[in-house]
This record gives sequence, structure tokens and C-alpha cells, in this order.
Amino acid sequence: MRLSSPPEARVDVACLAKMGPVGAVLQARGIQVTALNANRPYNVGAIRRLAKLIRHEQYDTVFSFLIHANVAAAMVRPLFPRVRFLQSIQTTQPKPRWHWFAQRVVHRFAKKIVVPSESVAQAAIERSRIPKDKIVIIANAIDLDDFPRRPVRDPSNPAHVGFIGRLDPIKRVQDLIQALTLLGDRARLDIYGDGPERQRLISLAAELNLQCRITFHGSIASPQTALAEMDVLVLPSEAEGFGLVLIEAMASGVPVVATDSPGIRDVVKDGKTGLLIPVGSPAAIAASVTKMLDDPIFRSESIAAALLDVRARYSWATVLPEYNGLLNLG
Repeated sequence: MRLSSPPEARVDVACLAKMGPVGAVLQARGIQVTALNANRPYNVGAIRRLAKLIRHEQYDTVFSFLIHANVAAAMVRPLFPRVRFLQSIQTTQPKPRWHWFAQRVVHRFAKKIVVPSESVAQAAIERSRIPKDKIVIIANAIDLDDFPRRPVRDPSNPAHVGFIGRLDPIKRVQDLIQALTLLGDRARLDIYGDGPERQRLISLAAELNLQCRITFHGSIASPQTALAEMDVLVLPSEAEGFGLVLIEAMASGVPVVATDSPGIRDVVKDGKTGLLIPVGSPAAIAASVTKMLDDPIFRSESIAAALLDVRARYSWATVLPEYNGLLNLG
């Protein structure tokens, strides 16, 4: 980031590896994106290219996101004593443990550590021994205009229960598949996303004779199309840093059921903006989905309260001033 006077920020983006789809979207919107082309973590050539980029563009601030970027930024930090370095942690997942150990070392090279929730802050304090006064909590945000509000409607028959996210063990999508056996023919499951668990989950669906009631859609470019087809969104994760898909669903008018786990409990207010359930309980998933489907008054009240909460806590109108304060942009 480079500042001019009076304060006006120009934001450029660098990615450690090759340019991906997100970089292409940013470029299309007029943002300068530089691919550092690392072919493995902490590639020496990529670190050199990062240092060259900072020197050439004369950035005032370098803001790194996630552990690999935090380490890369920390490695060039001694070369730029007048540049402000900020880091971000976005997860509460306990593994891999070396991530938290590495963060314990590299946080010393940053002025502040930005996290999206109280749960992440607590994890950073406990696992990486980051001083509490060095941590700044700024929630993730969405542009509500990007998520058209659909009218409150009666669930279809069968109801469409949905999951959006990476198919990773910590997401515990198997609990959602097992819950479908308890919901009977009144519901089907749409799974959007890809990852290392995909084949195992497909095999589980076949083992439970649920192939005709589960669709694996694979990766999607944006969540809006998927959300438009859902009657309930379920996020059964063991842990999240925040759970961005939750506020995307809440903004779209899709009721949410999610686990009472780190990161998620910071976002969903149980019994008000959604329902929280124990981790690892297909029965609790099925019961909460049933409540959302069978109690139209609660469903409507939950949807309305969720939208108000997203607007109050997670819109850019709320979050951007917090970043402006952090960056001293006034």
C-alpha cells in the first residue's frame, strides 16, 4: 500500500504463487496484481521479487495474509525499516501446529496482527503467544448489494439443504451427509466445493444409499447462484476463523444452521440469527434443519434478524472505517 498526502491509499496486491482466478478478478477491476511465482513455500526467488517490488513501488505499508505470506513478509522486513508491516491470521484450526509455531516467531516483525474474530484472537494469544495489545479484531465484510435479497419463501419439497466450502476434514461434511438419513425424503443435499475429502464423501453417500439425494456440484465461481437454490445452509465445521459463507447466506435471506465452534459462534447468535448445534452431531443437524423447515415464524424472524445483524456488523460501511483507523487514513 502506498499513501499520498493528503491521505489517499493506493492498494496493490502480490500473490506468492502464480496468478489465480481471484487475481484475474482484481486486475479486471483496475488493481495492480503481481505474481511472485513461488513454486514451493518460501522460494528464494519469490522472496527476492517481493523485496524488489516493495523497493520499486516505495510502499508505506505491507499487509500480509495467512502464514505463508506472513513468513515471506517477515523475511524482507529487515530491509525496510521505514515501512509499516501488518500481518493477518484468519483461522482457529489447531493443525498444522507448525503454522502456530511459525506465527509465534514472525509476529515480531509486524506492528499489528489483524484477526476477524474474538476466537482467532484467543487462538493467537494461546498458541502463538502474541501479546493481546498487538492484536486488532476487524471482522470480514461483504457488499450487501452483491447478495440480492430473495423473498422469504416456504421451503420446496423436497427441501434443499446446502453446504458451501472446501471439502476438508475440519469441515465435517460427513455429519451433514449422515443427518440426511434422519431427514428422510423431505430433504436433499447440495454440496458446493471441492477438496481432499470429496471422494471419501462420495463413497459415504453411496454406502448410505443417498446418491439420488445428494449432488456434488464441485467448485463454484461465486456463492450467489448456490444460495439462490437453498432452503437452509448448514456449516458443520469443527472450527472456522470466521465463516464468511454464513454472512453471505444471512445477507441473501437463507437461514443458517452451524456448529457452536470457534469462529462460527462469533458470527451466529443462537436462536436469533440462526441455530448453533454441537460439533459432530448428525442428530442435532437434522433437528435444527427440521425446525427451520417446520417453524415458519421462527424461520422468518431468524432471516430478518440475520440481515439486520449483517448490515450492522459485517457491511463495508461498518468495517471499512475500522481499517481506515488502523491504517491512519482518517
